[in-house]
Amino acid sequence: MQGCNQLAKLLNNLYLCKTMQELDKKFYKIGDVSEILGIPESTLRYWETQFTIIRPKRNKKNIRYYTPNDIETISKVYYLVKEKGLKLDAAQAQIRHNRDGVDKRFDAIEQLKDIKKQLLKFQNTLDELFPGVTIPKE
Repeated sequence: MQGCNQLAKLLNNLYLCKTMQELDKKFYKIGDVSEILGIPESTLRYWETQFTIIRPKRNKKNIRYYTPNDIETISKVYYLVKEKGLKLDAAQAQIRHNRDGVDKRFDAIEQLKDIKKQLLKFQNTLDELFPGVTIPKE
């Protein structure tokens, strides 16, 4: 069961890396952001009340519009809350007092996820070229 959870988390992380690189529109509605990040809309709305750095633009009908920068900010909050396991007030404090540190760690993790994605792609290619061959682990 733990292996399945790790695989699901890996697939979600790979999807997030791919999606974050493909953000090409200027604005996204809350449903789009929810789908891109895999976060329920209700969580996005709640985080907006808890984190001063999440402030999407709104139109006259009060519909939220998120920029790619907003989506990146939300993904940093996701990293702190969901991946690191911080409580909301601790995540807010991290962002408030150590924004550069959070940005650097988040960027490093995103780069590592991208490298992992490339390595998995390379491994799949090798598996296709040489089926049945296993590499001994040291």
